[in-house]
Amino acid sequence: MALNLVNILLIFTLTVSIGYASYIHPSAFDFIKKLEGCGKGNTTQGIYELKTYLKRFGYIQHLSETEANNDIFDDILESAVKTYQANYKLNPTGIIDAPTVSKMTAPRCGVADIVNHMQHGSSNSSMIHTASNYSLFTGKKWEPSNRHLTYKFLGDFPETAKLPAALAFKRWASVTQFTFSEVGGAELSDLTLEFVRGDHGDGAPFDGEGGLLAHAYYPTDGRLHYDLDDKWFYLFINNKAFDLWSISLHEIGHLLGLQHSTVEAAIMYPTFSRGETKDLDQDDIQGIKALYSL
Repeated sequence: MALNLVNILLIFTLTVSIGYASYIHPSAFDFIKKLEGCGKGNTTQGIYELKTYLKRFGYIQHLSETEANNDIFDDILESAVKTYQANYKLNPTGIIDAPTVSKMTAPRCGVADIVNHMQHGSSNSSMIHTASNYSLFTGKKWEPSNRHLTYKFLGDFPETAKLPAALAFKRWASVTQFTFSEVGGAELSDLTLEFVRGDHGDGAPFDGEGGLLAHAYYPTDGRLHYDLDDKWFYLFINNKAFDLWSISLHEIGHLLGLQHSTVEAAIMYPTFSRGETKDLDQDDIQGIKALYSL
C-alpha cells in the first residue's frame, strides 16, 4: 500500500507496539552472564553455547563436533573472545569480563560481524573493504542500472509497521542515488520485508524476545526479517520495546551492502537498546558513498 496523506498524518498520533511490552522476558543471551570470569582452561557449563554464539557472528570459522559440544574454554575460544573484544573496542584479555558480558548480552542484529574471515580494520580481502569504521560487502552490490528498488511487505505484516519501514527507505534515498517504491499483490520485488519467528526456513532462526532482533541479506538477495517475538515501537519511545524505524534503517543498510560499523553512534553498529532511537551517522553516509562511489 503506497503512502498517502492519511498515513503521513498518522505519524503524529500513532505509536506502533507489536506485542504487549509491559514485561521484559529473559533473553536467549542470558546464559553468558553465568560465564563471567571464565577464561582459557576453565570447564564451565554453557561454554559450548558461547562457542555457538561466536561462530554465528563470525568469530569462529570452523569447529569440530567435539569442539562444538564440549564446555572447555580452549585456545580456539580464547582467540575468538579476544577478536570479539578488539572488534568492540574492549580490552582484549580473552577473559569473559563484565564489559564483555554486557556487550555480548545486548540485543542485536543477527548478521555476522565478520564475513569471509575478515573484521574491521583489515584490508587484504577481495570480499571486504574497510575504511574509516564502516565495512562494505564488496562481493556483490546493486548494479548501476538498478538504482530504483521495489519492496514488498510479506505475510501478516502489521499495517502500523509499514510506515516506519517506508520512511526508513526514504531516509536512505536522501543520502544515495537510490529510490524505493512499494509494490503489492503478485508483482515481483527487489526487496521483501516480513515479520517471522523462530525457525522460519532461512537457516538463521530467531530466538525469542530480546536476543536477535532482525536480519537482512546482502545484495542482491533482498530479504529482511524482523523477529515477531520482540516488542516494537515507533515515534513515541517505549523503554521496553525496540524502535522499528532505527532497526529498519540498520537492516536496509545491509540490503544495500553495508556491514557492521564499530562506531557506536552509527546506525550500522550491531547492538540496540530498548527505547533507543538512532539516525544515520556520518560514518554510515561515508560508507554508502564509498560503496557506490557517490
